[in-house]
Amino acid sequence: MAQLKNDGKIVKLIAGVRKVQPDEIEYGSIEWQKWAIDVIQELVTKNKFKGKDVSATIPASEVFIDHIKMPTINADSSQSLEQAILARIKSKLDFPPADAMVKHIPTEEDNCLVIATQREKVDRLLAIYEQADLRIKSIAVWPVVLANTYVTFFGRRKFDLKTVVLLLDIEENHSNIVICRHKNPLFCHSIPIGAQQLQADEAVAKLTSEMATCRKHFSSMYKRAHIERLIFLSGKIVDEDICKKIAEKMELPAQIGDCLAAVEIGESQDEYSIGGRGNDFSVATAFGLSLS
Repeated sequence: MAQLKNDGKIVKLIAGVRKVQPDEIEYGSIEWQKWAIDVIQELVTKNKFKGKDVSATIPASEVFIDHIKMPTINADSSQSLEQAILARIKSKLDFPPADAMVKHIPTEEDNCLVIATQREKVDRLLAIYEQADLRIKSIAVWPVVLANTYVTFFGRRKFDLKTVVLLLDIEENHSNIVICRHKNPLFCHSIPIGAQQLQADEAVAKLTSEMATCRKHFSSMYKRAHIERLIFLSGKIVDEDICKKIAEKMELPAQIGDCLAAVEIGESQDEYSIGGRGNDFSVATAFGLSLS
C-alpha cells in the first residue's frame, strides 16, 4: 500500500507499507479475505495514510490478456463492439464468458488490447475494501498502472512522448512486461519467473526467451513501432549483473528505474515501511496506482 503526493515538481511518499501473506493462508480463501481486511485496517490506522479513497488493481495472475485486431462492426449489425470482442476471446477464457468483465484498449495500427477477469473477483475486491471502511475510487488494470509509473518517473522528456519502451517489473515470483508508447500500453504479458528464481542461470535464460517471444509477437502486430529502450521498473531488487545479462540478450539500451530513488521519503513510520533503501520487492504497481 502506498500514498504519494505529486505537486508537479516533487513526488513525495506520504505513507507506504507492506505486509506479507502468511504461508498457511490460501490466497482467495475466506480466511485470506478476513486476513486482508484486518491487515488493511491495521496498516491504515497505524500509518499516515490520508482519506478513505483507494485505487486498486487485480493481480496479473487473475487477469486474462489478449491482443487482437479491432473488430469491424457493420452499421446494420445488432452486435455491439463489446460483444464482438468477447466473441473473439471467449474460447480462450478458463471461466464462463457470461461471468467475464471485459475492458478493451485501442492501441495502434488497428490493434486492441483486451483484458478480462471474473466478475466475482471484482466483487470480492470491492467487498474487502468496503469491510475495511475504505472506498474504491477506481480499479485499474496493471499494464496501465505500470505505464503510469514509467511516465511519472522516467518518461518526462519531450522525446519520450513518441518513444516505444519495454518495461519489465520483476516481482518476487513473476515478472510483468509492458511495451508502451509513453502512457499508452501496446502489448503486455506476465511471466511466472521472478526475483527468487533469477538466481539460477536457466531462469534468466527462460525469462529472456519469453521476452524475445513477446518482442517477436509485438513486431508482427506493429509494423511501424520499434522498441528503443528497456527499463527495469522494479528498481534494484534484482542484482545489477542479472539486469545486464537480460539487456544484453535483448540487445537493447537499458536503465534501472528505481522508483524509491525518484521520490522524496520521510522517516519510516512502521516496521513494514516501504520507504527504506533495502527493499527486496518492487513498488512500481503501488506507486502507479497512487498516482492514477
